[in-house]
Amino acid sequence: MSEPPALDPVRRVRVLRIAATGTSAETDVAAAEEPLELRLHDRPFVVIMRTPGADRELAAGFLLSEGIITRGAELGAVEHCRHPQHPATHNVVNVFLLGAPRGRVEAMLAERRNVLANASCGVCGRLTIDSLKTRARPLAAASRIDRAVVLGLPDALRSRQALFDQTGGLHGAALFTTEGALRAMAEDVGRHNAVDKVVGTMLLEERLPLPGHVLAVSGRTSFEIVQKAWLAGIEAICAVSAPTSLAIELAAEAGITLIGFVRGRGFNIYSHPSRVSL
Repeated sequence: MSEPPALDPVRRVRVLRIAATGTSAETDVAAAEEPLELRLHDRPFVVIMRTPGADRELAAGFLLSEGIITRGAELGAVEHCRHPQHPATHNVVNVFLLGAPRGRVEAMLAERRNVLANASCGVCGRLTIDSLKTRARPLAAASRIDRAVVLGLPDALRSRQALFDQTGGLHGAALFTTEGALRAMAEDVGRHNAVDKVVGTMLLEERLPLPGHVLAVSGRTSFEIVQKAWLAGIEAICAVSAPTSLAIELAAEAGITLIGFVRGRGFNIYSHPSRVSL
C-alpha cells in the first residue's frame, strides 16, 4: 500500500501582534497538532496527539515503549489507512503483529482503556508508576562519551530543528553515536512522540538495541523518556534542561548515564558518570 500524501506539519494562522510601536494583524505559522489513531489488526487501540510526519515510526516506537512488541521482527505491516471519500483516514495507522504479540491482540484490546495520549502525556492509561517499570536488565557500560561531544549535542540537535525555526512550538529528539555522528532525528509537539519517532526509525530498520548511542532531547527529561531509552538499549541521555526526580531514579536503575543542563561549557551528570570522559 502506498503512503498517503504527507500532511503539513505546520499551519498558517492569523494573529494580532502587539508591540511597543502598535498593533498589526498578521499571518503566522503554528505547529500542527492532530490525532493519530493507532489500530491493531483493523481495530482501534489508542489515539495519540502528534505533529503529522513519521507516523509509522511513531507507531512502532510507541508499541515498543508500551511493551506490545520487543523487536522489529514482530511487526508484520505498519500502514496508513486510505479512503478516497474520507481524508481523515490519513490520520489512521493500522498495525499487524507477528509472533507472540499476534496471539495476544484480543487480550491487549480488551485490557486497553479508552484514553487519549495527548502531547503532554506519554503514559496515559497506566494505573501506577510501578506498572511502567520495565523488567529489562540494566545496561552495561559498553562505551564512553567525551565531554566535548556532550557539550556539542544541544547545538547539533538545535541546528536540525527546521520546524521549530518556523513555529517555535516543537520539541526535538535526536540519536547520536558517542562520537557525535547523527543517526536519526524527529520533531513533534510532544517530547515523548519525538523520542518514539526516533526509536521507531531504528526499530523499523531492525537496529535495536543501541549501545554506543546517546539520545539528545530539547527539553526536560521525564520518566517516560528514560523508559523509552532503556527499552531501546540507549546508554546515555543528554538534555538542555532538568530531569525529574523519577527520571533520575529510573536512569540509575537502568544503567543509563543521565545528563542535564547542557549549556555553555558545563552540564550536570545525575547517574552513571563513568561513561563520560572528563
